[in-house]
Amino acid sequence: MSANSFGTLFRVTTWGESHGPAIGCVIDGAPPLLAIDEAEIQQFLDMRRPGQNRFTTQRREPDAVRILSGVFEGRTTGTPIGLMIENVDQRSRDYGEIVDSFRPGHADYTYWKKYGIRDYRGGGRSSARETAMRVAAGAIARKVLGDGVSIRGALVQLGPHEIDRSRWDWSEVSNNPFWCPDPVAAQEWETYLDGIRKSGSSAGAVIELTASGVPAGWGAPVYGKLDADIAGSMMSINAVKGVEIGDGFAAASLSGEDNADEMRMGNDGNVRFLSNSAGGILGGISSGQDIVVRFAVKPTSSILTPRRTVTKSGEETEISTKGRHDPCVGIRAVPVGEAMLTCVLADHMLRHRAQCG
Repeated sequence: MSANSFGTLFRVTTWGESHGPAIGCVIDGAPPLLAIDEAEIQQFLDMRRPGQNRFTTQRREPDAVRILSGVFEGRTTGTPIGLMIENVDQRSRDYGEIVDSFRPGHADYTYWKKYGIRDYRGGGRSSARETAMRVAAGAIARKVLGDGVSIRGALVQLGPHEIDRSRWDWSEVSNNPFWCPDPVAAQEWETYLDGIRKSGSSAGAVIELTASGVPAGWGAPVYGKLDADIAGSMMSINAVKGVEIGDGFAAASLSGEDNADEMRMGNDGNVRFLSNSAGGILGGISSGQDIVVRFAVKPTSSILTPRRTVTKSGEETEISTKGRHDPCVGIRAVPVGEAMLTCVLADHMLRHRAQCG
């Protein structure tokens, strides 16, 4: 299988399958002498860890990370950083009935057509289990960026239900199981998702990410566009079907006057923007404003409701997916999205430093 790596100077390669003995990653390009330990990485993995409430899969994985290489006496050495997480709560028997059937909405059919073989146990390599290592890599990337850059994420829509942006409060994100910045919406979502979960169905979501403190100048104007790399990284996350930067698709309905981010000089002698329709990126290069990204996650494809499908031998049948699954994979996608944005920014910081000093 090709394409298991992403990034240019800060480069991450992941390995492992959902029901294999372990998953892991190798990180190339982390500068030496960065202070890091397993506990710092673990705090971000705990944000993504399954089984923490009734709204996520009940697979019980501690996601305990081990540093295998690249760190000595609490500091990075500049050599490849190897990280590993053991899988301890696989239930492969849950997938015995789909050995020969393709689950609608999953990668089963396309994976089988491409490789002629597939690991039916939870999707194997195409499982969202792989994203745990992206979160681990994101913890290293945060150390590369330093304290001057802050990356935060929130769930802004669950199914058809959006937040009220007038109630946006970042401090509420950690107070509910949805990473929701609107406390009223979070309570409403509990009732909605309980109904979805009990019916055996699923729901989609929209996640919004903000990166503050990114200086102007990161990115490149043609094939190394910062927003292109961000969009590609988000689309690489399981179940993501759409990405917006700034106003995104809403910009198509604006006039040129409304969409233009006008500028004035600030009292500190720096350029001050009067709006941020561009989401902090102009011509593929960061403007110094907050970078704003949204991505849409489709409803979980593994549902109990019988769906029509076919088998590997071409027989038409029906299938309902048993086992332990998230009623909304978008909830645990919040820390994954944060990690991917962090990795892209760390990569572009190093690329900018290499060219411009």
